[in-house]
Amino acid sequence: MRRHLYMAALVAARGHPQLKGVYQRLRGRGKPAKVALAAVMRKLVVLMNHLLRESDFSLAK
Repeated sequence: MRRHLYMAALVAARGHPQLKGVYQRLRGRGKPAKVALAAVMRKLVVLMNHLLRESDFSLAK
């Protein structure tokens, strides 16, 4: 799971406007690239959790 999330974070840090901003802001503050990427990974998990919670998607169906 971590490997897939890492790859998604790499793509998001380059292409998604908001997540790219998070990555660049952290790098500008002197954080190492992997630390900034881990922050983007966490943001992706939070975003996925929000989308699942707010949608009409249910595993019980």
